[in-house]
This record gives sequence, C-alpha cells and structure tokens, in this order.
Amino acid sequence: MSRSVRTRPEGSGRALSEAYDTALLDLDGVVYAGGDAIAHAVDSLATARDGGMRLAYVTNNALRTPDTVAAHLTELGIATDADDVITSAQAVARLIAEQVPPGSRVLVIGGEGLRVALRERGLEPVESAEDDPAAVVQGFGGPELPWGRFAEACYAIARGVPWYASNTDLTIPGARGIAPGNGAAVEVVRIATGAEPQVAGKPLPPMHRETILRTGAQRPLVVGDRLDTDIEGAFNGEVDSLLVLTGVTDGAALLAAPPQHRPTYVDADLRGLLTGQPEVTGDADGGFRCGGWTATAGAERLELTGDGGALDGLRALCAAAWTAGGEQGCGLDSGKVLARLGW
Repeated sequence: MSRSVRTRPEGSGRALSEAYDTALLDLDGVVYAGGDAIAHAVDSLATARDGGMRLAYVTNNALRTPDTVAAHLTELGIATDADDVITSAQAVARLIAEQVPPGSRVLVIGGEGLRVALRERGLEPVESAEDDPAAVVQGFGGPELPWGRFAEACYAIARGVPWYASNTDLTIPGARGIAPGNGAAVEVVRIATGAEPQVAGKPLPPMHRETILRTGAQRPLVVGDRLDTDIEGAFNGEVDSLLVLTGVTDGAALLAAPPQHRPTYVDADLRGLLTGQPEVTGDADGGFRCGGWTATAGAERLELTGDGGALDGLRALCAAAWTAGGEQGCGLDSGKVLARLGW
C-alpha cells in the first residue's frame, strides 16, 4: 500500500487529548525510566484521562505481567487497571496460539509475563527442550536471565521447533542508562542457530492488532520515544503518532529519520498531549517556519535563522531535513544547529 511521504510535523488546533480518543503509550522512556516517573508524566496523564481520553499502556517489555505493570503505574500516581496494559508477551502468545494446537507446550526463554500470557491463550509453558515443546518463545528476561536459557532455545530450534520472539528492541532504557534489550538476546540465539524468529512486538502488525483488539480504539494516538518501534509501529498501523524526547531518540536521529520513522507530532514530554501543536509553514525555496525560526537545507548542512523556543526550531528543522531527505533519511550535517537549540 502506497503512503504519502511525511515532510513535516503536523499542527493541531486542538489539544491532542481532545483530538484522539485513546493514547497508546509506550512505558520505558515515556512514562518512566528505571522505574521512576519521568518529569510531568503523572500530572499530564491524569489531566488527559480526566478530560475523557482513554490511556492504554503498550510495551514491548515482556518481562512483567499486566497486573505488575498496573500496580507499578498506580504506585507512581497513575491509577491503572491490568486491562489498560498491553504487552508484547500478549501479542506473541496470540500469534503462537493461532499456529499450534490448543494446549500445546511452549518453551519459555524469558520471564513471568510470557508465562502468564501463554496460559491466557490455553498454552502450557515449559522450561526444557526435552519437554517436547511445539514452539519456543523468547522475551526480555531481565539482567538475571541465565546464559543456559539461550542454549535451551538453541537445542529446541535445532530440532525444528518454530521460534517466536516478543520483540527485537536491541536496547532498553534504565535509571543508569541504556542496557541490552531482548533484541540483543535474540541475536545470540540467531547467531548460534542461523534461524529467524517470528516477531510480534512493535513495530510489527501483531502488536498493533493486539492493542486495537484490547482497547477498541477508534482514533488512537501512538505515543513513544523510539523511532524504530513506536513511530514505525504507528506508520505500519496507519495511525498518528507523538514522539516525546524523554527516551532514546535525540535530535540528530529525528532529523535523519526515513519516512517510516517520522512522527506526526514532536514534543518534549507528555505535556504535549494537553496542548495543540504549532503549524510548520513554508517550503524548500523560502525556508520552513515555526515560531520565530526559519530552517533551510543547504548543500552540506541544515541552516537555522531567527529565534524562539527550542522545540519550534526543531520542528522547522524536521521539515527542512525530511523534505531534503525525501524517501531516504537526510544525511545533511545538523550538529551546529542542534547545539544552538540545546538538543
């Protein structure tokens, strides 16, 4: 299916919490980091919810159960039920259940979130390749996951057992910085076996399907911090997205983004749900304007003139970079102008 190439962030005359019925919120890097709430997240989400927006928390982290995630969010001050949480463990469990006989055994390489999701689908989690599994499923198991679990997966896969992964995020943000994610663990098994897993999590369709089935959203807004999972997932699902700059994506990555990684809206944090979004005007010939800034694409680098808020400058630069990049990522030097904006 052909899609028009996004060449600038969109504007909105209404608060996003009013323009969309459901926020599909990523957790790590959006709502919290390392277990602690990100600045402005709790108050912003409460205000959006009180205004009528449904909040659903959509995470590629398959380690924790929806009950555990909901309890954590409630402890942070965001009242949440387990039904408001959708995980990649649930998405991959549905994918497996559609392909193996009811009641099948599934070898689990991961945490309790996977086991609970499999049981919800009538499947039996097992721990060994010797348990005659019909499938192998791999999800984030946390820093204490023993190395021997990867070997167990390899033994089963080498016998022809189909392999599934909850997600392939290479990294996961934490309080001390960026740590290896499930994608890094999947690479270990891929290198050892030469096999390829079926993957359910963002940005792939099984995860988007799971969120829509569980929320019933009619006009959802994906809210995330990662271009290659959250924003690409919204692109694949053909829904709008808001990138918040509280996680792994920096200004340089945003400006260099190819079409499938370009968000509908860009804001600093979750306060962006509560406001409209400024319009970016202009064109490549006369420059792209937002707030008091004008951005242009030169022969080798992006240029920025004027003054104003840093976010408006970044939005104008997005338009210049994305237009110059076309259907590819923009390769123009952006370091000087981003440093001027503090990004």
